[in-house]
Amino acid sequence: MKSFFSNFRGDAFGGVTAGIVALPLALAFGVSSGLGPTAGLYGAIFVGFFAALFGGTNTQISGPTAPMTAVCMVLVSGIIAVNDGDVNKAIPIILSVFLLAGLIQVGFGVLGLGKYVKYIPYPVVSGFMTAIGVMILITQILPSLGYYPKEDLDYVNQFKAEAEGVIIKEILADEAKDGILVLKDFKEILGNTGEFSEEQILKESQILAAKETSGVWGAIKSFPRAFQNINWLELILALGTILIIYGFKLITKAIPSTLVALIVMSAIAIGFGLDYKPIEEIPSGFPVPNFEIFTSFSLSSISPYIFTAFTLALLGSIDSLLTSVVADNITKTQHKPNKELIGQGVGNSVAAIFGGLPGAGATIRTVVNINSGGKTRLSGMIAGVMLLIILLGLGPIASQIPAAVLAGVLITVGIGVMDYKGLRAITGLPKDVKLGPFKFSSEAAVMFAVLLLATFWNLVYAVAIGLVIESLMFMKKISDLTGEQSDVQPFKEKEWENEIDFPEQLREKVFVTHLKGPLFFGSITDFLNLTSQIPETASYVIMRMGRVRHMDQSGVYAMEDMLRDLQKKNIKVLFVKLASQPRFMMERIDIIPYVVTEDQIFSKFGDCVKWINKRVSP
Repeated sequence: MKSFFSNFRGDAFGGVTAGIVALPLALAFGVSSGLGPTAGLYGAIFVGFFAALFGGTNTQISGPTAPMTAVCMVLVSGIIAVNDGDVNKAIPIILSVFLLAGLIQVGFGVLGLGKYVKYIPYPVVSGFMTAIGVMILITQILPSLGYYPKEDLDYVNQFKAEAEGVIIKEILADEAKDGILVLKDFKEILGNTGEFSEEQILKESQILAAKETSGVWGAIKSFPRAFQNINWLELILALGTILIIYGFKLITKAIPSTLVALIVMSAIAIGFGLDYKPIEEIPSGFPVPNFEIFTSFSLSSISPYIFTAFTLALLGSIDSLLTSVVADNITKTQHKPNKELIGQGVGNSVAAIFGGLPGAGATIRTVVNINSGGKTRLSGMIAGVMLLIILLGLGPIASQIPAAVLAGVLITVGIGVMDYKGLRAITGLPKDVKLGPFKFSSEAAVMFAVLLLATFWNLVYAVAIGLVIESLMFMKKISDLTGEQSDVQPFKEKEWENEIDFPEQLREKVFVTHLKGPLFFGSITDFLNLTSQIPETASYVIMRMGRVRHMDQSGVYAMEDMLRDLQKKNIKVLFVKLASQPRFMMERIDIIPYVVTEDQIFSKFGDCVKWINKRVSP
């Protein structure tokens, strides 16, 4: 306990500073996710506190981050769309997925998988991070212009006919569920379509309009109308926020420019009584658990999103451990990766129960904490408590923050999160893939594939496809490299020292080949060509296996096929210096002792020659 409070003053200052820095980002990420600013703030409170309490990086500050929010944004819009725009019905499912992601992270830590997270290929991470930046930029253009499709009545009215159809469908489904729908009722419902209230039709039309304009494609389709209906006040607030964020850094970096921009632009909007659009109302009371996660839980409702939960867990783990490495480099300490994953998982699980966004270790906030004096996990806990105090004391004030100001904050986040280092390196990457007349870099191809798929299709599947492509390309490279080191072409090989005195009477009847390197899927083609190289006069083939240390399943089946072909030609195969792993593989499928018997395996080349000499007629 003494060591826990050994740096109380530094931890307190670091935690308070990091908490203040986290405030505008937490609100902005909440809005961006589609769940509102409260979800972002709750996520920063609970993930920050519990990840610090149970984690393995003393100075880590955790909370909602851009990568995690981007995945959440796709998930939230998808689940709300599936539930016909009913947010209240969708919330328990969304939070259940967040909870599952946290539990998966705990599982990662318990199973000791923390040390393997670092093997995620850089091109996949680079493409993913850049895609997140592009997604945030595109989706925040509309609120920066002050354009909200749900509030554009001319646009919303285009969905009236479809809205009436949706309402009829829902009524028919409800009555059919109760078993009371008959033909007379059906005709009566259709006859009464004009009696639906305007409010009911408008609400359904707004849901359809929001669904149509959600995501990157939806935002792009809305650009023409948005630029025709610019709200200049909202645009000025957004641009002013962006200018302060970048401009204030030129004056000093001691005070977070994001916080300065939030306070200044909000004060101008509120102080001058401007007619702006505020963010959603933030409740000022203590956060309350959402028990609907458990009472309305059904496996069928979250089963389509299990892979998304896994992606959130994996992404949160990568993000957190990368930040842990940054913290280690600054503080000259060593984090505990598996414990850190457990802490992040606990934090995300608790945040989900209270309705918060999942998060991860946040690099900028962690660096601010360290530079402000934070040294122990108490600093991260204090950051969470600081945000809770702000929630309880300043909730009504925070609810008056202009939505355009948070859009401006998010635009700077989108610009900052892109991987410019990876983009700049593209021209210098080796062009190692040839497709027809074109040559290009495989790593650049993976990065752009992930970038485009994530931005315009599906963030989760883009990562999976990127991992598969990168893995296949890596295997191809290793196969080519190993193939260069392997040699199964005997006519290129000079005689080894102990083969110089090979008996002349055996040279026509004995074919000697040297195998070098692993016999695996990438080298079996050359290996199988050996059959065509064996002269018709040969009765024996000596395979010198001392340099074959590994044989995979493809290799062992290729060996079996070749041995069967030689067996049909009455050619005996002899192994010299067979290593344990290839021997084990051949024993598993009965090559040894049924195709190649034990007396055909030798530890020395000379013993093998003597064995043949006894059996060859002079």
